[in-house]
Amino acid sequence: VQLQASGGGLVQAGGSLRLSCAASGRTSSIVALGWFRQAPGKEREFVAAIRWSDISTYYPESVKGRFTISTNNAKNTVYLQMNSLKPEDTAVYFCAASRTYYLSSYYFDRHTEYDSWGQGTLVTVSS
Repeated sequence: VQLQASGGGLVQAGGSLRLSCAASGRTSSIVALGWFRQAPGKEREFVAAIRWSDISTYYPESVKGRFTISTNNAKNTVYLQMNSLKPEDTAVYFCAASRTYYLSSYYFDRHTEYDSWGQGTLVTVSS
């Protein structure tokens, strides 16, 4: 599976951005697709995930209600709609896919469970 993220940019606090992750290759093997972010000097952080089988979505408390993950009907693009952005949302955002068929949603927030990664896209939120 190959992933390509896009859509990052500079936005003012309170604004919105939509990131896209284009998936190609054996997308039928995907179990979950997630978004992670990494700010300078910090560890990679889980942002959102979508389970491929039933399109269930998962979020940490830090973004719940502000971010929405979704996919198109063809399930070859995953979006991350980010609203009410805050300066602390500034980071490089990565999309990743897991093909571990037995992966429980309990572990969707663990970046080590994902085996395919796209290049990052930078999101900068100014105050």
